[in-house]
Amino acid sequence: MNALIFHKTVEVTQKIISFQQPADACLSAFFRANNKLGRLDRAEIAETVFSILRHFEKIQTLGGENLTAKKTVLLALLIQQGYSVSALESFCNEEEKQALIEIKQHKQNLSGSLNVLSELPNWLIDALRLSYSDNEIVKIGQVMQEPAPLDIRVNILKNQRDKVLKQLQDEGLSAVATSISPWGIRLQDKIAFNKHPLFLDGTIEIQDEGSQLLSLLSGAKRGLTVVDFCAGAGGKTLAMGALMQNKGRLYAFDISEKRLNNLKPRISRSGLGNVLPQRIDNEHDSKLQRLWNKADIVLVDAPCSGTGTLRRNPDIKYRQSPDKIARIVEQQASIFQAASQLVAVGGRLIYATCSLLRAENEQQVETFLQHNPQFTLENATELLSPYMSMDSDNKMLRLNPVTHNTDGFFAAVLTRKG
Repeated sequence: MNALIFHKTVEVTQKIISFQQPADACLSAFFRANNKLGRLDRAEIAETVFSILRHFEKIQTLGGENLTAKKTVLLALLIQQGYSVSALESFCNEEEKQALIEIKQHKQNLSGSLNVLSELPNWLIDALRLSYSDNEIVKIGQVMQEPAPLDIRVNILKNQRDKVLKQLQDEGLSAVATSISPWGIRLQDKIAFNKHPLFLDGTIEIQDEGSQLLSLLSGAKRGLTVVDFCAGAGGKTLAMGALMQNKGRLYAFDISEKRLNNLKPRISRSGLGNVLPQRIDNEHDSKLQRLWNKADIVLVDAPCSGTGTLRRNPDIKYRQSPDKIARIVEQQASIFQAASQLVAVGGRLIYATCSLLRAENEQQVETFLQHNPQFTLENATELLSPYMSMDSDNKMLRLNPVTHNTDGFFAAVLTRKG
């Protein structure tokens, strides 16, 4: 790293460690404002920034009070470079150099702290303890420091996974079939697929294997009325549409016009003609009343803390807090209840998040069932038994990167009996 890139890294780090907005948005805005930076320079800055976010517990412990952006960057580089102070001398004054030497001498003091071992803040550790042991939390936290693999889903309306896999391998890519999803392919290479012919013609979509499993769990098939209640970017909408083979009606609701507009070209590429995107003001929008008691399947991929996606978004653990989680939980309960009104007798309601927290997952389902006795809980792990085996008596599905090498996902399947 040269002096210019070091100073640019410090500049953007100052904004990022305020944790006022997502790190990727901060970086994108910073690179637009500094458009003379080359591709390799941007990559080096981004790599250091994400190293900071992944190891911020360690950096805070090493840095102590009054942790400045410059000191943060120096400590991240110190960790990256095996605690070599000499490699950083050109960026330090004498006082800073001596501070780094002292930090190096005391780095062994890091080993006893759970937050440092796991690289997770204490508030998140406390929340995870409701579902995991301390050893499991350390393992989850450590796996979350690793970059996530790149998963894609093959659109079964356009091609077969084996044929697409062979094509990618023939192109020299390190591609393998995903171990659980029957449509998934995993790549270790970070490929910009948005210009690949298979992406442009709708044959593949980028989608984590765990997210693909939620679509599989829905049980969507030809001729049904299916609702994606919180469609977002539309990955699960498209996957369910492929299962429906263009037969039936598939509603994609979301409160964001921008997200739905981004979904429309994806629908066009996919070859689906039965998807009906529609913006709603909120979960109580009167437009939803026409579907009350009529949907065979309703998928609620609820807004959540995102703690299952820390491999991709490590800053989430510092942008969330117990107070924010409490507000999210309240919103989830309202959405869950509103979405349930659309389910027909005999229909299926799937509640899902990309969270690891019990408050957003099992606790939400338990509370919902207490107030809605017309719904019963199905065994989600049994529904997925043709594709995976899980040694668990829990009827709810809980995926994590340690056990399943997916993002953290939760899902519960309920059936309306009356």
